[in-house]
Amino acid sequence: MNKKDDKDKANSIFGIRPIIEAIESGKTIDKLFIQKGLHNDLFAELWKLVRFKRINYKHVPLEKINRLSKKNHQGVFAFISPIAFHNIEDVIPALFEAGKNPLIVVLDRITDVRNFGAICRTAECTGVDAVLIPEKNAAAINEDAIKTSAGALHKIILCRTWNLKLALQFMQESGVQLVGCTEKTQNNMYKPDYSIPTAIIMGSEEDGVSAEFLKICDAKAKIPMSGKIASLNVSVATGVILYEVIRQRN
Repeated sequence: MNKKDDKDKANSIFGIRPIIEAIESGKTIDKLFIQKGLHNDLFAELWKLVRFKRINYKHVPLEKINRLSKKNHQGVFAFISPIAFHNIEDVIPALFEAGKNPLIVVLDRITDVRNFGAICRTAECTGVDAVLIPEKNAAAINEDAIKTSAGALHKIILCRTWNLKLALQFMQESGVQLVGCTEKTQNNMYKPDYSIPTAIIMGSEEDGVSAEFLKICDAKAKIPMSGKIASLNVSVATGVILYEVIRQRN
């Protein structure tokens, strides 16, 4: 077993009752694997808790869980997040009450752990108030992410939401403008006014910000490109636009 396996083992838990107790004690379950077809009275108690807490889960074959643990896992295995998550619905009002001018980074389907860690590192360095990610289609919050972030994940406010669109609409209604960083616009990154409360939305490497989110954005911004390569790495692109925010705000 290598060091990474040791760390993963330290951040994991198995068995129905231990996972129930972990959830009830306030631990954040990053990912829960449930054996397909699992049904019994004790599991029903866990399932009710999973649904109520909206925990990220996945039904998998028994073989998958057996590979994760050879002990008596009872058909369930979970990874505990080393990071505490916040609710964006609590964070935004608190920022306004503290007299701050909110700057939020929203990550839409950023699944690469190193990109995610690098973005959080830049966000912390540039004074971003919070980073918002979805429950699903997001990078794993593990030791690699923490290492790539140079420890920034322990310092920045990280929010996670079950419904990213509703969270975006909440921010809009709270007075935070949504700026989508996308190539699908004629407006370059210098046009939006970042001096007001702002949430920057960064999309996946494959197809950028989701169309449904671009539709509700207050502004769109494109990073000017002069070379032959059509786009920047998403973590680099995030840094570029965040420093334009700083330039305007200073």
